[in-house]
Amino acid sequence: MNQPRRDTPAKVTAISSSPALAGGSDALPTIKGFLETSFLDWRSKISAVLFLPGCNFRCPFCHNYELVSNPDQYQSLPIDSVMDRLKVFVGWIDGVVITGGEPTLHPGLADLCGLVKEAGFQVKLDTNGYRPWVIEELASAGLVDMVAMDLKAPLEPESYRRVAGRQVDIDRLGRSVEFLKSSGLDHQFRSTIVQPWHGRRQLEAMAASLTGAACWSLQAMDPTTGWDQSAMAGLTPYLPEDLARLQAQLADPVCRPAEPA
Repeated sequence: MNQPRRDTPAKVTAISSSPALAGGSDALPTIKGFLETSFLDWRSKISAVLFLPGCNFRCPFCHNYELVSNPDQYQSLPIDSVMDRLKVFVGWIDGVVITGGEPTLHPGLADLCGLVKEAGFQVKLDTNGYRPWVIEELASAGLVDMVAMDLKAPLEPESYRRVAGRQVDIDRLGRSVEFLKSSGLDHQFRSTIVQPWHGRRQLEAMAASLTGAACWSLQAMDPTTGWDQSAMAGLTPYLPEDLARLQAQLADPVCRPAEPA
């Protein structure tokens, strides 16, 4: 079966650019990909990964854009079969990562998280943070144990429009950032960066927004493999040594010290 790509900063069949995908509130999301075991998607944990389709952004550097533009190329996986297979891994994997696409678009996300929790696993949500009320509701209900939010640019309309591929409401993103920082929920912010979109000024502005976060991780964008090659023209990826320097100088200092185990 064709699987979504895993080279992202890391699957219901009708895709919409509206705030939510079509479907009833009691409908479970259609799963378009299932990775049984991952050592990379949840820091310090072994996890399985579920991919959901659709996204409200159109990031030109997206590597998993087929989940937005052509999700039907992926087989839809029956939820019962996925859950039966997950139960085999009880005691072996720590949790399940729900990613995409953008999972918060799906009205049945809470039900899916509940099924995973009932099966005995922790839940990690990958999100772009554009639907903060969904994150808040899941956290309030105890349905997520960890949230990883992609912060794509400084919280400025034009900077974010360029990287997200559409005009965005900055207040929504800021609400998600502030909620995660203050919620007590385990969380991580991730930023995929490239020159000159993410120069020193832009990264310093992002750092100011994330002061007090639990974790902020920088990763290099690859301009050669993204969705919109015309938008990526002329961009230069950061070298590993430059990325490590920026992580040490700008990202790590704004994060609060880890609590003792």
